[in-house]
Amino acid sequence: MSDSCIFCRIASGDIPCSKVYEDENVLAFLDLGPARPGHTLVIPKEHCSGLLDFPAEKGSALLAAIQKVAAAVVMTTGAEGFNLIQNNGAAAGQSVFHLHWHIIPRVEGDGIETWKPGSYPDTAAMQALAAQISSNIGK
Repeated sequence: MSDSCIFCRIASGDIPCSKVYEDENVLAFLDLGPARPGHTLVIPKEHCSGLLDFPAEKGSALLAAIQKVAAAVVMTTGAEGFNLIQNNGAAAGQSVFHLHWHIIPRVEGDGIETWKPGSYPDTAAMQALAAQISSNIGK
């Protein structure tokens, strides 16, 4: 636990939250600034700053918890779908540096925008970037 991390303090019970799920490794609670009612955060109780620091061997239990919580959020809110968002780094919009996922219930026409699609200049540029990324996997 990091004493300065707000999510660690929530996970330890030092700061109250509107808890929706908890097990020995995961906590889920309503976001204080929801994009829509039911917007829920899912965190590992163990501190890590982002996805690249998270132990991969713990991923299946975390994913199972996210699935349970997302299903309950959708059922409870009557959503037609949901966004599962996980930001890494300030440039990506991460403001709390403790790994977490946002489950945002969605309905048609709710006005929430995700991103506007871009494009590559041509297929060759796209393939060149794919090759560069591929060469860096595992490094």
